[in-house]
Amino acid sequence: MNKYMSAVLGITRAYQIRFYRDKVAMFFTILFPLIFLFIFGTIFGSNSNPSFKVALLNESESQFATQFVDEMKKGETFNVQEDITEIEDAKERMSRGEVDSIIVLPESFGQPGADQKPAGEMEVYYQQGSEQTGRTVAAVMEQILAEINTELGQSPPFFTVKQTSTGDSGLSQFDYTFAGLLGFTILGTTIFGLANSMPAEKQRGSFRRMRAAPFKPSQLILGNSLHYLITTGISIVIMVLVGILVFDFQMRGSWLIFAAFAALSTLMMIGFGLLIGGWAKNENQAAPASNLLSFPLMFLSGIFFPRFLFPEWLQNVTAYVPLTPVVDGFRRIMTENASLIDLGPELAIISVWGIVIYLLTIKVFRWE
Repeated sequence: MNKYMSAVLGITRAYQIRFYRDKVAMFFTILFPLIFLFIFGTIFGSNSNPSFKVALLNESESQFATQFVDEMKKGETFNVQEDITEIEDAKERMSRGEVDSIIVLPESFGQPGADQKPAGEMEVYYQQGSEQTGRTVAAVMEQILAEINTELGQSPPFFTVKQTSTGDSGLSQFDYTFAGLLGFTILGTTIFGLANSMPAEKQRGSFRRMRAAPFKPSQLILGNSLHYLITTGISIVIMVLVGILVFDFQMRGSWLIFAAFAALSTLMMIGFGLLIGGWAKNENQAAPASNLLSFPLMFLSGIFFPRFLFPEWLQNVTAYVPLTPVVDGFRRIMTENASLIDLGPELAIISVWGIVIYLLTIKVFRWE
């Protein structure tokens, strides 16, 4: 066992030394994901968008409330999500970043008061992690109601706004994008890195010499896994530091759980890179195979496009795509303070994929 692990650690160290001497490899592994982080962080790092997606729940049967809802739907400031009709559904969607705020018109809203003029108090919900958005929505609604009060000649105002926290920390635009970019970093480093490097080693005859050493396939696979686990870990740490220092990223979960989840997710994705790199005889075989695998993972796992935009049947299917639990797990840890128990479904999918993919890797591995 000592000789076995000594060989594994030796090849890991050799790969690490060679990696840090290769400036091109370092650029694409560490700096290239940062370019995407700066691009998407600049786009989504602020809440300057004047249009808000809101859930508008009308619990009042008054004619005034009905007319108010109709006018809200016609305006450009608020994009009313008409398919949301229940408060719990609205809160769940807001926690996932599908809506910016929830506006509730209670039963008393718009009902005539003692002077037979309509009155009432609406309620605007906001997330603990996005108070600014909720307060902006509330401020806009206060302005609208102030104009209504003026037209009705009511002083003091009969229509008011109450702000209420949902009690949880939902996703900001940057949080949603950042979690996806971490998944993209793991995808790019593991699959593309191994799919390119291992066939190149075969063509140079390096693996043939290792085989004569003798060297076992499992030692080579484990050594590569450790090397890419370290390299990807460094890339993730740099991404997180930039997110905190430049884009004011707020970690709401446990850093320890985040690190453990990132390590397990990285090991699982490394298996896919090893599968392609171990099977392919040369780079001409590895390149199309890695693209064929990576692009569906990239666009179906919620890295750049939220999965809730997909049809329901496609959401159910893509839930089992290998990278989906990785991205979803990062988002839940960073924004919902999810524990390992909470992450049970994601960890189960990752574990099953990891076991299957490493068994396939050992079976299809070719030395040359």
